[in-house]
Amino acid sequence: MIRPHPPMPGENVAKRRLEEMIRVDHAGEYGAVQIYRGQRAVFSRIEGKSHAARLIAEMEAGEQEHLKTFDRLIAERGVRPTLMAPVWRVAGFGLGAVTALLGEQAAYACTEAVEEVIEEHYGHQGEELDGVDTELKYVVDKFRAEEIAHKETAIDQGARNAPGYPVLSAVIKFGCRTAIRISEKI
Repeated sequence: MIRPHPPMPGENVAKRRLEEMIRVDHAGEYGAVQIYRGQRAVFSRIEGKSHAARLIAEMEAGEQEHLKTFDRLIAERGVRPTLMAPVWRVAGFGLGAVTALLGEQAAYACTEAVEEVIEEHYGHQGEELDGVDTELKYVVDKFRAEEIAHKETAIDQGARNAPGYPVLSAVIKFGCRTAIRISEKI
């Protein structure tokens, strides 16, 4: 029996790039759900935080819908999910819980930072997908608009008033960009 060889450099580049996009977007939506779960776990236990818990739950529900879409695309297109999912689960939940423990403004600063990176990420993907994959482009563009809405909600709720906002935002953005690069490949 002849076994197929691993792809050679330059072989199936377009297909592999689409798989990277689906893998990383799936990982990102999974991570976002975990962040919101961590925040909600804290806010649902603190008296007087029901408004924050409700907003977080609404944004989490949106991310759950995004995740379901990428679950479907992973299955339909036979894309290998990231091997980093267990790490992203712990890291996402932990980031959410820690920022919530720092207060509502810090939790919203986390949302703003994450969604800003994802907005840029989906924007670049949308451009790259133009004329290449209509279905995936539609999904990416739609989800980008929804992520922008989450970012705007976070700003409206006082994200930029968080203590140490510039540093907190920069660290979270760095972490998100790093997770994107890792999840594309691993």
